[in-house]
Amino acid sequence: MCLRRLLQSAQLQRAWRAVFGKHGQGRHQGAWRWTRSGGGTYRAVIFDMGGVLIPSPGRVAAEWEVQNHIPSGTILKALISGGENGPWMKFMRAEITTEDFLQEFGRLCSEISKTSVPLDSFFSLLTSERVAKPFPVMTEAITQIRAKGLQTAVLSNNFYLPNGKSFLPLDRKQFDVVVESCLEGVCKPDARMYKLCLERLGRQPSESIFLDDLGLNLKAAASLGIHTIKVHDPETAVKELETLLGFPLRMAVPNTRPVRKTMEIPKDSLEKHLKGLLGTQATGPLELLQFDHGQSNPTYYIRLAKHQLVLRKKPPGTLLPSAHAVEREFRIMKALANAGVPVPKVLDLCEDSRVIGTPFYLMEYCPGLIYKDPSLPGLEPSQRRAIYTAMNRVLCKIHSVDLKAAGLEDYGKHGDYVARQVQTWIKQYRASETSTIPPMERLIKWLPLHLPRQQQTTVVHGDFRLDNVLFHPETAEVLAVLDWELSTLGDPLADVAHSCLAHYLPSSFPVQPGLSDSDLSELGIPTAEEYFRMYCLHMGIRPTENWNFYMAFSFFRIATILQGVYKRSLTGHASSATGEQTGKLAEFTSNLAWDFAVKEGFRVFKEMPATKPLTRSHHTRARPQSLPRTPGMRSYVTLTDSSPAHVSKGALVFSPEGLSPPVRELYQRPKQFMERHVYPAEPELQHHQTSAEKWTPSPLVEDLKEKAKAEGLWNLFLPVETDPEKKYGAGLTNVEYAHLCEVMGTSLYAPQIFNCSAPDTGNMELLVRYGTEEQKARWLIPLLEGKARSCFAMTEPQVASSDATNIESSIQEEDGVYVINGHKWWISGILDPRCQLCVFMGKTDPHAPRHQQQSMLLVPMDTPGIKIIRPLTVYGLEDAPGGHGEVLFEQVCVPKENMVLGPGRGFEIAQGRLGPGRIHHCMRLIGYSERALALMKARVKSHMAFGKPLVEQGMVQADIAQSRVEIEQARLLVLKAAHVMDVAGNK
Repeated sequence: MCLRRLLQSAQLQRAWRAVFGKHGQGRHQGAWRWTRSGGGTYRAVIFDMGGVLIPSPGRVAAEWEVQNHIPSGTILKALISGGENGPWMKFMRAEITTEDFLQEFGRLCSEISKTSVPLDSFFSLLTSERVAKPFPVMTEAITQIRAKGLQTAVLSNNFYLPNGKSFLPLDRKQFDVVVESCLEGVCKPDARMYKLCLERLGRQPSESIFLDDLGLNLKAAASLGIHTIKVHDPETAVKELETLLGFPLRMAVPNTRPVRKTMEIPKDSLEKHLKGLLGTQATGPLELLQFDHGQSNPTYYIRLAKHQLVLRKKPPGTLLPSAHAVEREFRIMKALANAGVPVPKVLDLCEDSRVIGTPFYLMEYCPGLIYKDPSLPGLEPSQRRAIYTAMNRVLCKIHSVDLKAAGLEDYGKHGDYVARQVQTWIKQYRASETSTIPPMERLIKWLPLHLPRQQQTTVVHGDFRLDNVLFHPETAEVLAVLDWELSTLGDPLADVAHSCLAHYLPSSFPVQPGLSDSDLSELGIPTAEEYFRMYCLHMGIRPTENWNFYMAFSFFRIATILQGVYKRSLTGHASSATGEQTGKLAEFTSNLAWDFAVKEGFRVFKEMPATKPLTRSHHTRARPQSLPRTPGMRSYVTLTDSSPAHVSKGALVFSPEGLSPPVRELYQRPKQFMERHVYPAEPELQHHQTSAEKWTPSPLVEDLKEKAKAEGLWNLFLPVETDPEKKYGAGLTNVEYAHLCEVMGTSLYAPQIFNCSAPDTGNMELLVRYGTEEQKARWLIPLLEGKARSCFAMTEPQVASSDATNIESSIQEEDGVYVINGHKWWISGILDPRCQLCVFMGKTDPHAPRHQQQSMLLVPMDTPGIKIIRPLTVYGLEDAPGGHGEVLFEQVCVPKENMVLGPGRGFEIAQGRLGPGRIHHCMRLIGYSERALALMKARVKSHMAFGKPLVEQGMVQADIAQSRVEIEQARLLVLKAAHVMDVAGNK
């Protein structure tokens, strides 16, 4: 049953994934493969195209939708529409022409998005040279495979272009056989495709290796006896292919690749310069490769005659002030070499930009090992500890250099290093800013208030980490410390903190894998605290008390660097091919920085003036408020031109009168709507809840929802921090929404009418924060449009479920799907016939660390195995039609792609979801308390006792006054909590 359901789900998504592959490939987890028994000599290697030989265009659709103001997920929904008989699948089987496909597919996209979709531009981008550019590492591997006499083949799901040619942006001469779905009329994973390829190669399955990025395609190949490799990234896949074939497929110089087109330098003038410098007239060609690591100054490997050199240069384009100073790198390395610090030997500094376009310097190439993975796979625990100890000692050596003796007294300013660095990196961030990142705004405010009082002054490397240290291949000896671009004179503890960044990054971090999810004790790697104590012991100093500040500053600086790389990638000037990924990583690392800032205590709140607004707007992308929304741009909140324009999200506003004019105007509109529509409808809605039709949604509610949507009172709940571009919501702060939410809370029916009701609000925010584009397209959009409802399954009868780590329901992987078993209750909304999604929390790994055992899955409510036992009552009320259900989940099979954020992230997601959800309840309850107090006041005016109205009775007056005091206290506490969420984050 489970495998069949997986295949059914896969059929619906094959249209997207068969050519596009997985969306958002950022995690380099290493290639894996379906295994088969037996051995054999391999004679042929068969490659998929998209995601293996050329970049997967999956993310192109998402980027194109943003650029063209098309609702996110439109293309995906159109691709899977119709399944095997949809326009996309028919197009890949050449059952319809390109013209018919574009017409039918464009109409489908327009229907889905309810706006005109310029599909021609998407198709042009999809088939453009920029997207369909072969991976150099794969091109080189194919060359080496053919040189060894093995056969190569392409097995691709593709289509015809308007010019009548098939879409295959590859050099066909590199392949003995090419099998294309549009020519054959069948698509992978149909077994006929694989058999056809093997037949044309003249090979048996056991003689062949197949590379693909999709598990479904690999499994089909493996079932025929073909050895398979799953491609997560080309570099890792080539390494595994090397292991299977038994010979090298890449360049001989480690960590190099052919020079990227945007980073090419003139070889003729460089060769002339080198011959003048080295005094050689060798006639051999100049070999030039680019090192594939590093995100700042481009670095190249050079071989000329017998000389092996390394060249580092400034990147092209307009540079930030004082950044990329290769002249300083040259000076510091030359001085440190004389002081006994292990650095490469520098040979020449050329400041003449006419030679290769920018200044550069040359040093000798030093062969050795660079450990990119801080977990040091393949080493023994004792070897790992020796590596980290050697790294720690060489850092002590750098910090012990005599500045006067080394001639470095003027290499930087003395004193106030951290204060100057904070201001420098703030300026760098502002200069590279492309959109507002809320944690960065908070850090910019926080860091200057928490500077360390005492600082030493030494040489600081500025980017000291494991992969900037070159080790001896056979021992833990440090041969050289590399990349001195950020070096200066300053506080040595900044270097120590920076070298511990990997301890707090996950292993899946794309730029540099981390250690936060590793068992350091088992690996033999010192913890960050042990590493710091080791440093202090070697240096003979006492450990500092404000370690959290140094870590916060280090992550802030990393976020700034990543943001700079991202901005340069937009113009093609980043020195690494992964530059374009770093936009989201800047926000991720800034959140880590803020986590360390929060650890300093509630001083974050106390030292930040409560009513003083931040100096910068918290709108992303500085679009003036007076400008209209770009035509064709779809929004899931229907505000008029008076949409909120916050002066600040740092202000604590106690009353609606203190709101900014646009928000104050917005505040009045739900009040008026409630008076006109909601309060008059309450008797009929109350009657419906007690009628025989109570478990059927009221048509009156649906009618009022459409009216609210038409008046722009829709999806007001998403905070600006979660949705800074106001793509899904109104862009209100938590404080601003608190005042509106109180108004909606005066009626039990109002939150649903404005599409601001629990549990949908929490689930929508969860999807916005953590969902993939595919998950958003399938679940978020219907929820935002009010066409579906959802529930959140966490609470269990056997355990105290307010502590999410107690959850016992199981999530186990079987046959390529997740199988759920568990007993839940008090699941609000699950009985509503409109409920289409259950966000389910359970344990995937009971043996993992306590807060990494839980995971969250998106479970379609029509999945077999979900059994609602009964509705539960609260004070005798069933809260129909949503209710609060007791539910059994028995052998419920869910596709793996329905996992949210990844296995083991459930507790993290729960904290992120429940924080905003709980404060929304408080906001609404204040409004309901005001309604109750108003009813009390009306009653005491109309009833008599002891010869006078109740309102004149002293005890009644005291009770009313006490209620007023309690409501005011509660409101102030909620507003303060909302304010702290705005300025300090949900934690």
